[in-house]
Amino acid sequence: MAQSGANPVITELRERISHLEGGISRRKQTLPFGVREIDDHLPGGGLSYGALHEFAGGGAGTVDGAAAALFAAGIAARTRGKVIWCLTRPDLFFPALAQAGLHPNRVVFVEADKEEDVLASMEEALSFGGLGAVVAELVRLPMTVSRRLQLAAEKTGTMGLVVRRWRRQTEASDFGQPTASTTRWRVSVLPSEELPVPGVGRARWLVELMRVKAGECAEFTVGACDAQGRIDLSTGFVDRQDQTDRSVHSR
Repeated sequence: MAQSGANPVITELRERISHLEGGISRRKQTLPFGVREIDDHLPGGGLSYGALHEFAGGGAGTVDGAAAALFAAGIAARTRGKVIWCLTRPDLFFPALAQAGLHPNRVVFVEADKEEDVLASMEEALSFGGLGAVVAELVRLPMTVSRRLQLAAEKTGTMGLVVRRWRRQTEASDFGQPTASTTRWRVSVLPSEELPVPGVGRARWLVELMRVKAGECAEFTVGACDAQGRIDLSTGFVDRQDQTDRSVHSR
């Protein structure tokens, strides 16, 4: 006997599968650095939208912490749309963000008294959608909380950037705890590039890809973000499997 209509259960299942496939498609969109040596280590050839990414300084000092924040700012600068930056300490140096490509007129700063409020603000902003990126400065990132942030990012396709900043050395150990972040990066300041004449050379960083889902860890020696948020490998590439002196710039 021919069926008079589609089975409602099958129809509902098909709609759910279609919705899930749409979410997967969004998550496959990436933001490449434009540097082959870095992008080759990232699934999809870049940082995933609709995902959470972590950044921290190589030590407990403010200098490495500031470099990590500028690295994240350069990434946010290369996204499209407004950027939400959630924090508890209003100590960001706006000209430095602009030098990393992230101009203040694109940024909405959300200041909170407690980290719990920063987390809540980030989750709300990620769930809102339509933003280039959402950045939050945090000391701790518990696994349960990171999963909520990851799910919120997946829902809207917005990129979430968590900058881990510490006031005390003892807090830095929390960075070793597992989270749901798709990638985890550590940034350390290196001596500036030498110039042919006396002067201040471009800042250099050691950028360590500490964790990446479905990828391999690596280390890169890079020139700091320029006014478009780009980095370059003009100072060399550090990897046990590949060494190169070519100069390339990210897009």
